[in-house]
Amino acid sequence: MLRLRRESFFRFCKLFKDRGLLEDTIHMCIEEQVAMFLHTVGHNLRNRLVRTNYDRSRETVSRYFNKVLHAIGELRDELIRPPSLDTPTKIAGNSRWDPYFKDCIGAINGTHIRASVRKNVESSFRGRKSHATQNVMAAVDFDLRFTYVLAGSEGIAHDAVVLRDALERENGLHVPQGKFYLVDAGYGAKQGFLPPFRAVRYHLKEWGNNLVQNEKELFNLRHSSRLIGQVRTLMNRQPAKRMTMH
Repeated sequence: MLRLRRESFFRFCKLFKDRGLLEDTIHMCIEEQVAMFLHTVGHNLRNRLVRTNYDRSRETVSRYFNKVLHAIGELRDELIRPPSLDTPTKIAGNSRWDPYFKDCIGAINGTHIRASVRKNVESSFRGRKSHATQNVMAAVDFDLRFTYVLAGSEGIAHDAVVLRDALERENGLHVPQGKFYLVDAGYGAKQGFLPPFRAVRYHLKEWGNNLVQNEKELFNLRHSSRLIGQVRTLMNRQPAKRMTMH
């Protein structure tokens, strides 16, 4: 129900308590506050349903949801860290990846998260989905740890536009000299970002038992199987909670 094992859940709660980000109240302990939050975001539940499940008022559910959300936001500098400049251990010495990807520091991909927006701007957030979404871009290293996240872009925003926004921000995405990220074709080829070859077979498993026919297909095979697929899986596991955009 909470998408966490028992041990991880209580360690998560202890982290908030030790950092002074959440505290027990006369009405609700930290564990219940966090449980309601995880239950909500994990299953895209509305407050009225959570209220019934936990026998709390809608105002109480909303208030503690925002408290936990704020507490998680305060951990951003610990949960989202710049990537290491060293050759990843999963690449170094591996003949399939080294030396071709020795300067790769991770991969970038996007995901669409459902959003609640004002009617007058809803059309800007209604893109590839039948409902309003925000286009969230994330960078992940080879240990599947987030190194950068940019949320809030309209659903109709192209991936390349979101990437440009991230690069132009004062404290936005920075690619160290000589390093690069793996990206899909939607982000385009530019300094610091390496997409697959266009008009060349990419996910070869989808083409049956056909073997790699040339160097471009081999590169696309390495590109697809190394990290992009893992990042897509990670991004697709993001909580289903609808985000309200103001």
